[in-house]
Parts: sequence; structure tokens; C-alpha cells
Amino acid sequence: MATGDWPARAPQALPFKVELRGTLSKNSTFPGSPALQGGELHFADFVISLTDSLPQVKHIRLIGQIESAAASLAQNIAEGKGRQYKKEFIQFLYIAEGSLFEALTLTVIFKRRDLFAEKDALEIRKRAELIDRKLHGLINSLRSRQ
Repeated sequence: MATGDWPARAPQALPFKVELRGTLSKNSTFPGSPALQGGELHFADFVISLTDSLPQVKHIRLIGQIESAAASLAQNIAEGKGRQYKKEFIQFLYIAEGSLFEALTLTVIFKRRDLFAEKDALEIRKRAELIDRKLHGLINSLRSRQ
């Protein structure tokens, strides 16, 4: 089957029942941590919006890397939240922190290459510092409840 042909037929019901374990409420739009209040999503949106006007041909790999790092922050928090054990969630929070530092490192590179304005680089740094504090607060809170 060619990739463009997917799906070849209408999806059918799964032969088994899928139930959420209670970590995702019916009204929730994001399974991340309420402690971070969606800041990780706003961070990703902000960084990606800055890359929209960059020259795609010359810096395509760097642009892809910073977009991935920014999005990976929220994705790792969400994935960790969906895990069964707190220890796993904590591990994903540390992975998310690594993505945050990766985005910050790339921000420095983008600023040095005059791809990001000084004010935008400072805004990314400010948002990242707030998210990092909240991540560590959440990690400490989860550890104290183990």
C-alpha cells in the first residue's frame, strides 16, 4: 500500500475496549501537569512562531532541531503523566528538562547568527527559567509523596 493511500478503507471499531486510567479527564485538552499550567505549550508555540520567518533553506536542520526541542518539552511531560508510576513520571520530567536546555542552547546559537533578536532570545530564556523552576518544584513534590 502506498503511503498516500492510507487509510485505504474506513476505520473499523477496535476488537477490544480502550479505557483511560483516570489521568485524562473528559474535559481535559492536555494531559500535562497542572503544576506547569500549560507554560510548556506556550513555550513551544512561542519558539515555533519565531522560526516561521527564518530562511528555511539555509538553516533547515537547526530550525527543525529547535522546534523539536521546544515541542519535546511538552511531549515528555505529557508522556510521563500518562505513565503508571511516579518514578517514571519523574524520569520524563528530567528528560523534558534536557529538551528545555537543548532549546536554550540552540537559542544562543540562533542569537549569535542573528536569526533571533535579542529581545526574543531573552524572552525564551525568561520563559525557560520559569518552566525549569516549576519542573523542579513538581519533581520535588512527587519525590516527597513517594
